Amino acid sequence: METEEKGRKPRVGIANLERRKHPRFSVDLPIEYYQTDFSIRQTGRLMNASEGGLLVYFPEQMEIGQHLKMKLFFSFGSDLNIIEILAEVVWEDICLGKDWGDYRYGVRLIDISPDDLSKLKNFLRSLSE
Repeated sequence: METEEKGRKPRVGIANLERRKHPRFSVDLPIEYYQTDFSIRQTGRLMNASEGGLLVYFPEQMEIGQHLKMKLFFSFGSDLNIIEILAEVVWEDICLGKDWGDYRYGVRLIDISPDDLSKLKNFLRSLSE
């Protein structure tokens, strides 16, 4: 093999194509959101989460780059927790749309209080146990 002749070993094994900094966890939780330039609150579903981003379903179309204020609702132990974040839409699933009744988006967390980030980390950590 030519690569062996030059002193390099051939690459063998499974490729790890995961580029995320933080592990993702599957969830199915209600969210409340509103566009930062409007005050009408809407509801959606959170389908997976990490410390850096979320996969969400919205009942309406969004634009890439759009900022949203969001509230995530989850129980941790016997407490109901609410986390408030500012997120940016970074990708959309072009396969879903009007015919499905939901639009699927990836959002990046751009502002979250230290207390809410701690709640999110603890919740995600509990999912991996």
